Amino acid sequence: MAYVFLAGAIIFEVAGTVSLRLAVDNRRWYGGVAAGYLVAFMMLTLTLANGLPLGVSYGIWAAAGVALTAIISKFLFNEPLTWLMGLGIILVIGGVLLVELGATH
Repeated sequence: MAYVFLAGAIIFEVAGTVSLRLAVDNRRWYGGVAAGYLVAFMMLTLTLANGLPLGVSYGIWAAAGVALTAIISKFLFNEPLTWLMGLGIILVIGGVLLVELGATH
């Protein structure tokens, strides 16, 4: 169940971040920013309460948020997503994987 809550935390964090970008042009999106981050942190708390370690939870949450936000920004806002940025995303994901594998010992 912890991973279900973590997936929700990722989705709502990305939604809050995308809303933040949308709020630049339209202040009404600030409600989406507040709601997205509030729900994201509540779900991250539930993730921790269901036994997933903090280092693993936060690492996955942050890495997935960075990767998804960069990809979504490419399509919604026509922001750059270069091969170097892609390599960075891969390295971040690899680092989180190493943290998670190290946590099992």
